[in-house]
Amino acid sequence: MLNSNSAADTAPPHLKRTQSGGLLTLSLNRGESFNPLSSSMIAALENTFDEVVEDPSVRVIVLRGEGRGLRELREFGDDAVRQRQLFDSCSRMMVKLAKLPQPVIARVHGIATAAGCQLVSMCDLAVADGSARFGLPGVNIGLFCSTPAVGVARNIGRKRSMEMLLTGDTIDAATALAWGLINRVVASEKLDDEVQSFVDRILARSGAAIALGKSTFYSQIESSLTSAYGVAGAAMMSNLQFDDAAEGIDAFLTKRPPHWRNS
Repeated sequence: MLNSNSAADTAPPHLKRTQSGGLLTLSLNRGESFNPLSSSMIAALENTFDEVVEDPSVRVIVLRGEGRGLRELREFGDDAVRQRQLFDSCSRMMVKLAKLPQPVIARVHGIATAAGCQLVSMCDLAVADGSARFGLPGVNIGLFCSTPAVGVARNIGRKRSMEMLLTGDTIDAATALAWGLINRVVASEKLDDEVQSFVDRILARSGAAIALGKSTFYSQIESSLTSAYGVAGAAMMSNLQFDDAAEGIDAFLTKRPPHWRNS
C-alpha cells in the first residue's frame, strides 16, 4: 500500500533548474495546469532566490513556464489564515526577485494572468512571443487584483493598470509592448534567440557594475527626485572604485575589449 506522501515523492519538481555558464534557467514545471503560483511553487522560487543571491557563478536568470502559461493564485478555499499566508509569501517572493543582484528575464508564451502577470512585471526584462496575452482578470470573479497591480502599475502607469483592473480584459503582446510591460515581441520560433541575445549582452558586461546598478535603480525609482539623485550619486562614486571601472575606461581609451575582474 502506498503511503500518503508517495504521490508527492514521485511528482516532478515544481521548478526545474538548468545552469550553463553564468546563465541560470528556472522553469515553472506545472504547465498542465498553467503553472499556478501555489504555495509550493512560491516556496520553490523563494528558496532558489535565497540560494543564488550570493552565488557568483550565476550572472543572469531566465524565468520561464513550461507548457501553456502562468496562471493566478488559487488555493485554500475560504481559509482566511492560510490565504493571508499565501499572499504574504507571494509578496515576499516578488520583492526578493527584485532584490536579486542578477538581472532576471521573463520568457513569456501563452497567457500570463493575475499573479502570473505580476511575476512578469517584477522581472527586470521580459520577452514574449506574439501569441502571449496578459491580464488582471480578478474583477470578473469578484476579486480585484490588488497585489498583482503593485508590479504591473510600476511598469505601465495608473490609467492603463486601472483599465486592466476595472475591465478584467486581457491585452495582447503588441499592446503589452506598447504599454511597457514587456521589452520585445517576437515570433514563437525566435523567442529563445531573442532571450539569448539579452543574456549574451548582460554576460559581456561587468557583473559587479550590473549588480550595483540594479540595486540602485530600484532604490532610486521609488524615491523623491532629490533623494533619487543622492542614491544614484553615491552609487556612481562607489562604482568608480571598482577595478572593473578602471579596466573599462582603459579598454575604451585603448580601443580593446575589456577584461572584467569583478564579474
